[in-house]
This record gives sequence, C-alpha cells and structure tokens, in this order.
Amino acid sequence: MFCFRLVAPVTKLRQAAALQRDRISKQQSAFARLRLLFQFTRLRNYRLSMQALILAGGKGTRLRPLTVYTPKPIVPICNRPFLLYQIDTLRRAGITDITLSLSYQPSKIEQLLGDGSDFGVKLKYTVEPQPMGTAGAYKYAEDLIREPTVVFNGDILTDLDLKAVIREHNDRKASATVVLTPVDNPQSYGLVETEADGRIRRFLEKPKADEITCNTINAGTYILEPKILDFIPAGENYSFEYGLFPDLLNRKEPFFAHIPNRVYWIDIGTPERYLQVHADLLSNSVGRIHIKERRGQFDSATVAEIDELSMIGDDCQIKPGAQIINSVLGQGCFVEERARVENSVIWPHTRIGTTAQVSGAIVGRGCHIGRSAIVGPGSVLGDKTSLTDYTITGVQST
Repeated sequence: MFCFRLVAPVTKLRQAAALQRDRISKQQSAFARLRLLFQFTRLRNYRLSMQALILAGGKGTRLRPLTVYTPKPIVPICNRPFLLYQIDTLRRAGITDITLSLSYQPSKIEQLLGDGSDFGVKLKYTVEPQPMGTAGAYKYAEDLIREPTVVFNGDILTDLDLKAVIREHNDRKASATVVLTPVDNPQSYGLVETEADGRIRRFLEKPKADEITCNTINAGTYILEPKILDFIPAGENYSFEYGLFPDLLNRKEPFFAHIPNRVYWIDIGTPERYLQVHADLLSNSVGRIHIKERRGQFDSATVAEIDELSMIGDDCQIKPGAQIINSVLGQGCFVEERARVENSVIWPHTRIGTTAQVSGAIVGRGCHIGRSAIVGPGSVLGDKTSLTDYTITGVQST
C-alpha cells in the first residue's frame, strides 16, 4: 500500500507536467502564428506604402480663358481646387507622400496647397526648367521619388480604387502597371491591347475604324517600380506613351494593365467636360466622391429659388425672385432680382444683373453680367469679363 500511494502522486505529477508542456507548446504555436501574421501585415503595408507623383505642369490651353490666371491643377471643381480630388484618391489608398511636378504658374499652386498638412498629406514640389514631357517630368523628380510610385496625369478626375491597383501590381510582380478605362468612341484616343493574363500587348494610337480591336484606353494612372527611372534619358523631353512604354515592351519587362470593373473617369481639360464633371458630382453620379456640404454661409431672399442640387459658396447674396438651378456659385457671388442661373458654374465674386440669364455656361472670377443679359450654352467667360446690359452671347435656342 505504501508503494502504491507513492506511485500514484508521481504519475499525476507527470500527467500535469505533460499537460503544462502541451499548453506551452500550443501557446508558442499561437505566438508564432501571430508573429507571422504581423510580419505579413507589415510587409503588405510596406508594399502599399508608396509615394506619388502628380504631373501638374500643363498650361490648360483647352480651358482658356479660364486658365489665364488660374493654373489648371487648381481650377475650382464644386468650389474645391481640382488637385484636392486627386489627393483624396491617393489618401484613400494610404499614400500621403506626394510630389507635384509643376511648370505653369507654380507659385500659385504652392501658395494654395502649402505643405499639404491641411489635407492630411505631405506635399513636395519640383518645377520643370522647360517642358520635359510626361516621362521626362517623372525622371526630373527622381531625387524625390526613388520608391515605387503612383503617377497621375494632372487633368484626370476619377474615383479609382487605387488600393486594388497596387495589390494587383504587387501580386503580378510587375515593373509597371497602366490603368485602362473603356470609352464609347475609341477612334479619338490611343487604344491599349492586352493579353489574357493582363500583360500589355501593344499601343495603337488613334486607330482607323477597321483597326479597332478593343475599347480600352490609357487612363493616365501608372504604378512604376524605381528601376523604370533607369530606362528614361535624363534632361530630355520624353513621353510615357511614345517613348517609355514601347521601350518597356521591347525590353520584355513585366508590364501589365489594370482594368477596373467599375470606375468614374473624366479628363476635365475642356469646357464641355468641365461642366460635365460638375453635373456628375452635383447629381451624386460619382461612386466614391460625394458632395457633403452644398451650402455655405450666405444671404438669400425667402422668395428666391435654389434647388437641392445646387452648391452655394460663402458670402453669396441672392435677391428676391432669383433662380439657381443645378449650378455652382463660388464665394461672394451676387445674384440680383429675377436673375436665373441654370446648369452653370460661376467662379467667385461675380455679379449677375437683374433678370439676366446664364445657362450652360462657365463664368470666371470677378465678372459682371449686365441687366437682362443672356449668357447661353457654350459660353466661357474669363476672369473680370464685363457684359453690358442686354448683351446676348452663346448658343441661343430657337
């Protein structure tokens, strides 16, 4: 009996020790799994943590006279500088280290945006000494961007899911990725043909009708690995579309396309498209971009009519009988009695006279529209334009 009593506790101690070792082993396995998950997550976040370059050096010739005094990258879109929409797209993807490549009136852009801290990003600037072309501007900024880089053309407004583009780029181990978008009339653009696995086959510039094999075009957004900079000649005017991209195909680099399932994409560089992007934003037709604040602090007569889609900036005055329909008024606009503004964009500090009509038009800063003047569809008035009473301009309906 004495021996039995001695063995039993020893056996229980051995069982307890075995259970303890099992628990420790399971804990160690769990810690190991957590450590691996942490390392994977950190690696994934590192690959997502890219830099960005926005090519914002264009003169905005197609938007003149609006861009005579306002560089195209900061023309107002629903009362916000255009570049802020591109910055929003980058920030949604976790990209906050952004370089702006400038050329035309760079000081105005830098004064407005500063170091980017007001917008949750870090902005740096580089100014081209002369026009460098799209790829040349990228090369010129290389001292600031020797990291995997998202490159945006500075005239595209999009709600692109940039995180998805970066993930696909990384998964494919691509040297370069070009975002494509479908269009209704491919003849007006350069087409990009792709293979079944997403590799780019060839570029076809402004094809004839019998040459069209697809409807996907370059959407002006690229993901580029640092080694791509080594393929671009320094100090030269060099293009992505005509220089670098054909060279990447010749080098047989892993060069892929990303075609989103659904994306909003528009080049704001013409008056027609500038108006169109306002109509789309006011109607909430852009998936990931929503206008939250449509009304600033302004004075309006109780008998004035302002529809729910319109956006009114701070310090505006809208007099009795005035009508504002599907339009944007910038800060400090004055709309007099019985004037009507419809499907139009009015920049800040413009005055619209009594019974004047503005329809389908863009009116620059500090303009004066005289009494009973008619500013019809297609009109684009530069800053400080003054129209005398009863002036008629633009397309008139019959």
